[in-house]
Amino acid sequence: MKSNLTLIGMPGSGKSTIGIILAKNLGLGFIDTDVLIQINQQKPLQRIIDESDHLNLRAIEEEEILKINIENHVIATGGSVAYSEQAMAHLLDISKIIFLDVNFEEIVKRIHNVETRGIAKSKNQTLKELFEERQILYKKYAELTVDCNELDQEELAVQIAQSI
Repeated sequence: MKSNLTLIGMPGSGKSTIGIILAKNLGLGFIDTDVLIQINQQKPLQRIIDESDHLNLRAIEEEEILKINIENHVIATGGSVAYSEQAMAHLLDISKIIFLDVNFEEIVKRIHNVETRGIAKSKNQTLKELFEERQILYKKYAELTVDCNELDQEELAVQIAQSI
């Protein structure tokens, strides 16, 4: 069995929060790749985008993920990880990929800071367009898809633990 669990999904899907709860419940470590990027780049995600562009953030994200060499962890990824075939292949090698599926209306309710959150999207792309584009990628890589629209984060962590 793969010793890591990787959570993928849109910003606002609960990857970090559910990841922490899941790691605690299963006695695993926890790593958030967005935090890794911010520590190693010494700046917030939004500043990386502002100083270059969303594609640079995606390249940095891929680089950071390819360096991950851990066991027995829950890995919460950035929402744009699924754009990188290399990063996803690496994550599939070292972990089970779990897609936290949240409908668009719920994402809109949860994200109040689209312009400052560090979401890797082109300037003229709407959140709806980004959502639709990413859903295809998340489903492509998911080994387990969890409907995150009805249950709270504690219940979702329990459901994921039971599903694996």
